[in-house]
Amino acid sequence: MVNLTVRARPGKRCEGILQWGHLAFPCALGRGGISAFKREGDGATPLSRMRLLNGYFRKGRIAGLRSSLAMAPIGDRDGWCDAAGDRNYNRPVSLPYPASHERMLRADRLYDCCIVLDHNIRPRRRGMGSAIFFHIAKDGFPPTEGCVAVAPGTMARLLPRLSRKTILRVAR
Repeated sequence: MVNLTVRARPGKRCEGILQWGHLAFPCALGRGGISAFKREGDGATPLSRMRLLNGYFRKGRIAGLRSSLAMAPIGDRDGWCDAAGDRNYNRPVSLPYPASHERMLRADRLYDCCIVLDHNIRPRRRGMGSAIFFHIAKDGFPPTEGCVAVAPGTMARLLPRLSRKTILRVAR
């Protein structure tokens, strides 16, 4: 079983270090830093132990895509609901969708490989945070909206070793 530990870099609450065994990789954290009291829209990465559930990928974007996780290609109609009052809050939805949502097929590379973490999935509590993913970072590792993001090469290195038994622990 692969376990990943993420901590903020000293003095840089939106930048982190992801540790896998004896290896360490830079990562981006939420603009709100790490929080034990995650709320929708706060931009914080939850202080939590999260299982990896499944993933999404953009065809042709990650070389040699292999994983024990169930991985589905992202299509034009794939979205993720972030409207706390909607019945599909923090769930995948089909686009177009009437409530607030995130489009999975993005113009940037962030969701070229996107792993769904079990934050606020079961039980799901409205307003406690949605779309907390492990995904690709932007160049320079600017803050995320609450996700953990790594370089494409780091994701390619980790992905074949990830499974539903993997725990991503965000610690202080």
